[in-house]
Amino acid sequence: MENKHGNLSINSENIFPIIKKWLYSDHDIFYRELISNGCDAITKLKKLDMMGEYALADNYKPQIQVTVNPDEKTLTVTDNGLGMTADEVEEYINQIAFSGAADFLEKYKDKANEDQIIGHFGLGFYSAFMVADRVTIDTLSYQEGAQPVHWSCDGGTEFDMKDGSKDSVGTTMTLYLNEDCLEFANEYRAREVIEKYCSFMPIPIYLNKANAEPEYETIDPDEKRDDDTVIETVIEEAKTEEKENENGEKEIVEISPRTEKLKIVKRPVALNDTNPLWAKTPKDCTDEEYKEFYRKVFHDYKEPLFWIHLNMDYPFNLKGILYFPKINTEYDSIEGTIKLYNNQVFIADNIKEVIPEFLMLLKGVIDCPDLPLNVSRSALQNDGFVKKISEYITKKVADKLTGMCKTEKENYEKYWDDISPFIKYGCLRDDKFCDKMNDYILFKNLDHKYLTLPECLKADEAETAAQTDNENTDNADNTNDTVEVENADGTSATGSDAEEPEEEKDTRKVIYYVTDEQQQSQYINMFREQSMDAVILDHNIDSSFITQLERRNEKFKFMRIDADVTESLKEESSAEELKEETDTLTEIFRKAIGNDKLTVKVEKLKNETVSSIITLSEEGRRMQEMMKMYAMGGMGGMDTSMFGGDATLTLNANNTLVKYIFENKDSEHVPTFCQQLYDLAMISNQPLAPDAMTKFIARSNEIMMLLAK
Repeated sequence: MENKHGNLSINSENIFPIIKKWLYSDHDIFYRELISNGCDAITKLKKLDMMGEYALADNYKPQIQVTVNPDEKTLTVTDNGLGMTADEVEEYINQIAFSGAADFLEKYKDKANEDQIIGHFGLGFYSAFMVADRVTIDTLSYQEGAQPVHWSCDGGTEFDMKDGSKDSVGTTMTLYLNEDCLEFANEYRAREVIEKYCSFMPIPIYLNKANAEPEYETIDPDEKRDDDTVIETVIEEAKTEEKENENGEKEIVEISPRTEKLKIVKRPVALNDTNPLWAKTPKDCTDEEYKEFYRKVFHDYKEPLFWIHLNMDYPFNLKGILYFPKINTEYDSIEGTIKLYNNQVFIADNIKEVIPEFLMLLKGVIDCPDLPLNVSRSALQNDGFVKKISEYITKKVADKLTGMCKTEKENYEKYWDDISPFIKYGCLRDDKFCDKMNDYILFKNLDHKYLTLPECLKADEAETAAQTDNENTDNADNTNDTVEVENADGTSATGSDAEEPEEEKDTRKVIYYVTDEQQQSQYINMFREQSMDAVILDHNIDSSFITQLERRNEKFKFMRIDADVTESLKEESSAEELKEETDTLTEIFRKAIGNDKLTVKVEKLKNETVSSIITLSEEGRRMQEMMKMYAMGGMGGMDTSMFGGDATLTLNANNTLVKYIFENKDSEHVPTFCQQLYDLAMISNQPLAPDAMTKFIARSNEIMMLLAK
């Protein structure tokens, strides 16, 4: 071949400055590109061998050799793949076809695409110029009669190509690193980057340091391989000891035999696992292998709760493992990692266009050869194929969870507290996932027993039936006192409702819930006394979650147990019967509290020890929570208390202290008692403000002093 000097076929003279600045967001990714090219070359050569177009040597071992040389500031990547001819170098290296630099910069100025542009132009090799001032290629094609080629370029638009000296099939790329990137010639930095991008590439990768002192190891002679370099044979003579035998005579006894070891040059150890766990079938994987893979990949030494092995060949090729990590924190701080691979080549973490957003809370790997190594995220968003992959992953996760609930209920319950934020978030973000999980969401009741949504509704039906029976029994003796009248439409009515037409009732079943077992303990005790139940919803995602469930299910609603005083907690009475107490106590409490808009109700509660409770309608509470959320999100300036006008103070007419206040309204201590009862009611509903708590403590001391006199 004649020596050749020419210009690269590029439409812009400043291509390399552009490559250095814009090719990828992370410069270390050049390792992935160069090593991936070497893996491709080896894979192609092995295919040619399988097709009978080339015969590999019997001792052929596919491998990538990476050699760092910090003294000479170089880095080499060598593969024993199919190599290139001079014509192929001309075609694949010397010609880069795309629009001018201005168009390039304009099209890919969005940072979101910086690490995705290579796939459009086949520029993987040129990523080397992000870190190198000069790059050389030495290559020899597998083709019979091929001549070795040497190619070099100093980062401009000119190259040199001539006959080379390489004597083995394959390619060696040498990078002469620039001063800003000498870190990549460091052995430990190189190892870090290779393990980041190339941990599971299908070809063994070995890292060497040029001019390093050789390392040795010893082996048994029967362990020797043909490729071992033996330095010497190490013989350890047998050890003997003088001991007394059964006859009392002394004799020499061998306590350890003569051994023979071989001292060899330390065998190279590949940095990567060429057969990752996800590439195996689930039945060939043990639980310990899954756990070890999790520890190795994610450096998390807490055991995962469980995992899902994805293995699909049709209609697209997809493999992977998704782990459910143990969660010990609130939802806002949960952060997962889903690593995306293409034929065992790492692409990126957490590409939401491929992986459903709610799965980002998990940890796992997904390998999909049908996805290109580099493609713009805008293209992914509009790709129907990518959407199908995302839907498949969602379906597999839902199938795993529902199957576990059906067949492994005990384990499902054991994991529930850890996985519930993930499932609830998934339901909020994905309607199809929500549909599949609707009947398999667990709710923990007051006895800390787990119930599905259908079980909660069934339990509510049973409670309602029991309460109806009790009411019928209680009213049996009062039937003669019932006054039957006729409504305006001719229908009959009884009792206090006779004067008013019946309003359209909310027929939805109510699922009561608590958000703080300690804070709402008074209400819980009242519920327990009436054999009523509630579920515990104490996670900050629950408010949005139950709203979602209500929107999708019109037959039930959620209500906090302090949203209203249910009929089950009250004795039967009429508003007219308690009108005097209500009017009097409303006036007294409004004056004592200093709030003339305070809503006061008087009811005969079955539990006489309860003096007062605060109720806030479910709608009012959710509005307050929403306003607080907006305020935390930076939408300040809104008074959240303006939505709390439907808070109600309910006084128990059966309570001794309430009776005392009603009967002794002019007593000097009544204002103090009123303030105390109001604060006690508030404490059972929500924490007092600092100033209110200070006053409450001082007032409590004052009351105790009255008792001490």
